[in-house]
Amino acid sequence: MSELAWWQRGVIYQIYPRSFQDSNGDGIGDLPGISARLDYLAALGIDAVWISPVYPSPMADFGYDVADYCHVDPMFGTLDDFKQLLDRAHRLGLRVLLDFVPNHSSDRHPWFEESRSSRDDPKRDWYLWRDPAPDGGPPNNWLSRMGGSAWEWDGTTRQYYYHAFLREQPDLNWRNPQVRRAMDDVLRFWLELGVDGFRVDVLWLLIKDAQFRDNPPNTAYRFGEPDHHRQLQRYTEDQPEVHDIVRSMRATLREYGERVLIGEIYLPVPQLVKYYGTAGDGADMPFNFQLLNARWSAGEIARMIQDYDSALPEHAWPNWVLGNHDNPRVASRIGASQARVAAVLLLTLRGTPTLYYGDEIGMTDGVIASDEIQDPAERRQPGMGQGRDPERTPMQWDGALPNAGFTEGRPWLPIASTASVREQLGDPSSMLSLYRRLLDLRRGHVELVQGTIENVAACGDVLTYERRYRDQRVFIALNMGSEDAIMEAPAGVVLLSTVTSRTGQAIGEGITHLAQGEALVASVRT
Repeated sequence: MSELAWWQRGVIYQIYPRSFQDSNGDGIGDLPGISARLDYLAALGIDAVWISPVYPSPMADFGYDVADYCHVDPMFGTLDDFKQLLDRAHRLGLRVLLDFVPNHSSDRHPWFEESRSSRDDPKRDWYLWRDPAPDGGPPNNWLSRMGGSAWEWDGTTRQYYYHAFLREQPDLNWRNPQVRRAMDDVLRFWLELGVDGFRVDVLWLLIKDAQFRDNPPNTAYRFGEPDHHRQLQRYTEDQPEVHDIVRSMRATLREYGERVLIGEIYLPVPQLVKYYGTAGDGADMPFNFQLLNARWSAGEIARMIQDYDSALPEHAWPNWVLGNHDNPRVASRIGASQARVAAVLLLTLRGTPTLYYGDEIGMTDGVIASDEIQDPAERRQPGMGQGRDPERTPMQWDGALPNAGFTEGRPWLPIASTASVREQLGDPSSMLSLYRRLLDLRRGHVELVQGTIENVAACGDVLTYERRYRDQRVFIALNMGSEDAIMEAPAGVVLLSTVTSRTGQAIGEGITHLAQGEALVASVRT
């Protein structure tokens, strides 16, 4: 597999730093806490950690409002702590990716403070400022993704500024060459320290319509959806010029060797795959989020796999995401039994998988009382179900300890009720054991990493497909229903099953039984 880049061979693990491990008792996870848990991650079998933002921030949106792109917030530690984490991760054979947040800064960032100081300030055009409409209201109808208008009035300079998210997160003007150069310097700062790549936040939003035209109404809007879904985002996302920015970022990373550029992009597949660019000049991996909101059925997932694989450009490398910090956890979406099936799916599909911390122990969404809500998305749109606190609760390390071993203080969010790492380590039937066996299986079978995906089919509630590399074949079967099922299978030997007693058994060619909630991987006799 040496001809593949490390990020094509590997598995990425997302860490939400506030919730992974607290080292100083303040109830908030930090960089020394992550460093202390790197041995666990290396033993789990992942290849890279992606760390959500740790930059200095007023924390209006928990670090996605950046006040200094080239430092570490004291809440998480120091820049030296980050360097030590990076060094220790590399010594353990782990890569480190950072979250890069270029669409918007904090309103406390010196750039914005200068920009809002005067219409004549040299940094005025670093952000999106507009005169009021003739009636004195916002310049157009654009809506914030956090609810309400995306325009905020500034009484000092008598103009509005644009914010796709919170008013504390003004959008940068990526049409300004000075902004591009400044952000390129940010990338180089972290690349010089040795980071192995970036996940770029809301990459598809970086450029807005130059004419600031109104977004058209969305006639398919349904009550209960986020407020901004009332409009089609024709002029506020996926603008053609954004691809120039992606090419520029990719070119910068290439100067530093084998580094990876990953884009957060919530778009339909035909638009998503355009972010790969032509001949490999786009993002290495535009995140494929289809599994986050998929209807959990064999037929739907089979269609999704086939459509995605056929839409990929020839030079493109696929990827799959099962969970992240913005969406309900997989075990809460589809239940504990099917979360095991989903683990087998994620780690046997063609392409790079990304895991979300805690999914490997089956963490479910936490229950957040009204007086414990932290997320501004829920506070601004109460009762709309937009809150992301439930999927951000602290990692559960040891159920015998207070706060599950996450902190000696009061955790910033309540601890959920899932069995901990310690409780699952010695249990061969646990979710953690399943993930460790799956990751070990990937490392030992080239067809699961480098092979094609073939014969994708759904029969009733059973999804089947094969991974093939030269004369080596692996057969995967997933029972996605609530009852036992039968399937047509080739002759082979079960390498792994969620029914642990079945591992190592031979299966004969023809009709094979599959238990409720069972997923298996079998080598195929050739």
